[in-house]
Amino acid sequence: MRHYRDINRLNWNDRTAIHAKSKFYNVDAFMAEDAPRIGLDQAELGDVAGRTMLHLQCHFGLDSLNWARLGARVTGIDFSENAIELARTLNDRLGLDVRFTCSDIYDAKDALKGEQFDIVYTSYGVLCWLPDLNGWADLISSSLKSGGIFYMAEFHPVSYMLEPEEDGLRICDSYFNAEARQYVSEVTYTGDEDRLAHPVTYQWQHTLSEIIGALIGAGLRLEFLHEFPYTVYNMYPGLMTRDEHGRWRLKGNNHPPLLFSVKARKD
Repeated sequence: MRHYRDINRLNWNDRTAIHAKSKFYNVDAFMAEDAPRIGLDQAELGDVAGRTMLHLQCHFGLDSLNWARLGARVTGIDFSENAIELARTLNDRLGLDVRFTCSDIYDAKDALKGEQFDIVYTSYGVLCWLPDLNGWADLISSSLKSGGIFYMAEFHPVSYMLEPEEDGLRICDSYFNAEARQYVSEVTYTGDEDRLAHPVTYQWQHTLSEIIGALIGAGLRLEFLHEFPYTVYNMYPGLMTRDEHGRWRLKGNNHPPLLFSVKARKD
C-alpha cells in the first residue's frame, strides 16, 4: 500500500504547480479577497473562531487558510512536499498563522506527537486516495479532544460509479469494489493542458456504509449524515448546469447523490 501511496505522492507533487496557476483554484482571487468564503462546509460546521482545527489532506492549503480567516487555529497536513511548500508560502504572504506539516495520513500520529484538536476536518476528493479507512478513522479519533467534532463534505461514492456519455450517464464501475484501481491520465482534473510527469495513480472505492462504519468503529458518535443532488464542480461536462449558488446539478430529472456530509463527535 505504501508503494501505491508513493506513486500517488509523485502525481500530487506534479499537480501542485499546475493547480497553483489554474483558473480552477484561482489563487490570485483568493489572495486578493478580504472576507472568508462561505460554502456548505462553513454553513454546516458553524462558528470556528478560537477553536483548534486539524485539516487532513489539505493539498496546498486554500481551505486551511480560509478556515484561518474565519478565526480557527489551523494545522494542515498533506503528503505532498510541493503542496506543503506552496501552502507555507501562501500563509506567509497573507500573514496568517496556519501550521502546515508534510506527512502521509498513516504516519500523521507520529507527526502530531499526540496533539489533540477541537475539530478535525477533511473534504472533497480525499477518501478515494486512502486504502484503509479504519486507520484513517483511528487518526481522527486520536486527534480529537473529548467532545471534539469531526466534519467532512465529500463526493458521494455513487458518483465514482458514473461517467458521462452523449445522452446521459452510464455505470462504469461497481459500487462494491475494494481493490486498488489504477488510472493513467496525463492531465489533472482542473482542465488545464499541462502534462503530468507522473501520470499513474491508484485509488480506492469506499461505500457509504464503510465510511460511516469506520467512524463509528473508532468511537465517534454520528450527529448527521446528509446527501445532496449537487456537487462543487462540473463533474460531468455537458450534462450539468450551475445554479444560483454556484453548485453544479445534473440537467433534467436525473438526481443521483453527488455529495454527502458527515458530522460526528468524540464523546
